[in-house]
Order: sequence, then structure tokens, then C-alpha cells
Amino acid sequence: MILFLAARPVASPAPVRPAPRRRFRLPAPYGRIFAVPGTRAFTAANLLARLPMGMFSVSAVLMIAGSRGSYALAGAVTATGLATTALAGPWTARLIDRHGQARTAVPATVIAALGSLSLLLCVRYGAPNWTLFASYAATATTPNTGGMSRARWAHLFRDDPAARHTANSFEQAADELCFLLGPLLATLLCTTLFPEAGTAVAAALLLTGMLLFAAQRRTEPPAAGRATAGSGDPSPLCLPGFRPLLLTFLATGTIFGSLEVVTLAYADDQGIRSAAGAMLALQAAGSCAAGLLHGLLRPAVRPAHRFVVCVGAMAALMLLPPFAAATGGPAALAAALLAAGMATAPTMVTGMALVQSRTPAARLNEGMTLAVTALLGGIGAGSAAGGWAADHLAGPAAAYGVPATAAALALAVAWSARHAH
Repeated sequence: MILFLAARPVASPAPVRPAPRRRFRLPAPYGRIFAVPGTRAFTAANLLARLPMGMFSVSAVLMIAGSRGSYALAGAVTATGLATTALAGPWTARLIDRHGQARTAVPATVIAALGSLSLLLCVRYGAPNWTLFASYAATATTPNTGGMSRARWAHLFRDDPAARHTANSFEQAADELCFLLGPLLATLLCTTLFPEAGTAVAAALLLTGMLLFAAQRRTEPPAAGRATAGSGDPSPLCLPGFRPLLLTFLATGTIFGSLEVVTLAYADDQGIRSAAGAMLALQAAGSCAAGLLHGLLRPAVRPAHRFVVCVGAMAALMLLPPFAAATGGPAALAAALLAAGMATAPTMVTGMALVQSRTPAARLNEGMTLAVTALLGGIGAGSAAGGWAADHLAGPAAAYGVPATAAALALAVAWSARHAH
């Protein structure tokens, strides 16, 4: 028996095959746009250059207030930078349209980085206050990095509205992500290393990202040239339906600016000041998620109609924060901010799509920068209005009426201009 068993052939074990690796795949619309050669490279570089947009103002406030002991001075310096950016931004964008992204954006970024370095040194070595204003004003040449990325998508998919819609949705989500992570990174650097660390890192990221972005030449839109970008096409401000869009962006910016200041004041009033950043991050997270989901939809047959619907949804959801702040606690307000954020990205995506459709290709960067300028102007006005309301109304909870009112104003403008072309 033993010999019989030994003589039986022993079956060799079946070869063990490794389990197939599950590869992460982007949803079909996003996978399609990122399958185009060069798109992943310029997107990664642009995100690196865009992240500092959410870092500079926070870093400057923490650096100046920590060194000079004055939030008023810090706020005045950053407001000066915002005002000069509003003036210089469209001119920088016009030069980009005329001469190309690489030729214009790189020297403009170098000037802006030197302005940040000058601000850092002036603060570090106790230079007079006026030098802070002059240094920060020099950063106004910072190019509109998000606008340049959108211009590349518009050029690559000029004959594919569905792909442009997906790309615009991704870009808006990327904006939200940068303005979510930027302040958190700036605060971490300035508070754990040294006060100037946030500004130094932001300037280095901006310059590095822009150099890498400019090096991606095969996806760069062609320069329009002096004749085309100058006198061949009218300024976007003269085009039908463009000014109401800017007014809507102005009101939307007022929502963002007031919501931030009022939430900070509310958290301080509740004794949870350290949680204010997380509450604002929820609003940005809701917007980011909604922007990505919006990109999975088909582009609107009537984009102006969808824009009104999105603005209407934003106006309705902005009624949640004042209600939650007045009747609930911080947890209810956090949930309301998350819900309110879910309408802002679709509004911005459809609004930017209308800007692109109403702007000549030769002045596309200028048109999008004008929209961003209006948004920044609204943020500044909203910050002032929200701060005043938090101080003078019946507590910070009542001040949430400011973003709700701004959203209603945005809806009124969008509704009145819904037939403009």
C-alpha cells in the first residue's frame, strides 16, 4: 500500500495567479479630456502655480500682523494689492492674448515674485510702512493662472462643447480646491515655522509652477498678434450681454467675501474660533464636489437659461446659513454651509462658459480676467460689508443676511439679462 501510494504521481499545485490590479479610472468625461496629450502636464503645472492664490493674502496678514502688531495695517496692505490687481489684471491678460502665454506670463510672474520677496524683506527688517504697500502692489502682475488653463482647454476643444463643459467644471473644482488648501497651508507654515514662511513658499510655488506651465508649448493657444488682439476685436466690455455677467460675478464675489468674514465672527462669538477654518472648508468642499458632478452633465442647450437656474439655486441655498445660525448651533451652521456651497461651483462654471461664448477668441484671457476682477472686487466689498454687519447688527448670526442679500441681487441681475446675447 505504501509502495502504491508512493508510485502515484503527485499532482502539481495549480499556479497561483496574482489578483488583477484594479486601476483607478476617471469618469468617462474626465478621462476623455485628460487622454489628450499634454493636458495632464499643463494641468499639474497650473495647479502648482494656482495654489499660492489662496496663500498670499492669508500669509501677508499673518506676517504683517505678527511683526507690526496691527491687523488694520495688514488689511490695508492686502486691500491695496487687491485694488492694484483689479487694475493691472486685465492689462496683463491683454498682453497674454497678444504675445502668448509663455512670453508674457513668465516675466509677469517674475515681477510678482520679486514683489513678494520685497514684502518679506521689508517686514523682516522693519522697513517703513509705505514700503509694504509698494511691495505688495508689485504682485498685481500675477497672471490669471486659472484663466490661462481655461484658455488652453477652449483652444484644444474649440469644436467640442461637451468637452469644454467638462473641462470648465474641472477648472472650477480646482479653484475651490486651491482656495481650500491654500489658506490651510499658509496658516500652517506661518504659525509652525516663521511668519515669513507662507509668503516665501507661495512665491516659490508660483514661480516654479509658472515655469513648468509655460514649458508646455504644444497645448498653448496661438498668440493673437498685435492687430487682432488690439484693434481687430472690441473690448469684451463693449459686447452685448457681457456687463450683466460681470455684475453677477461682482455679486457672487460679495457672497464669498461676506461669508468668510461673517463665519469667522460667528465662530469667535461662539468661542470656537479655531473651528472657523473647518467650517469654511466645508463650504469649499461642497462647491468642489458639486463642480466635479456638474462636469458629468451634458452641456446646456440654452446656457443662459441654465445660468439663471444655477444662480436661483445659489440664492435659495444661501438662505440656509442665516436660518441655521439663528435657530441652531455651530453643527447646524456647518451643515448649512456645506449645502450652500453646492450651488456656487455650477454657477461659476456656467458663468465662465457664457464669458467664453461671448468673448472673441483673440481676447479670451482678457474676458476671463475681467470676470475674475469683478469677482475679486465683490470679495473685497463683501468682506467690508460682512465685517460691518457683524459689528453693527444684532450679532454675527444676523450678518448672514449679507451673503443671502448678495445672492438675491445676483439672481435679479441674471434674470433681467437672461435674453442678452
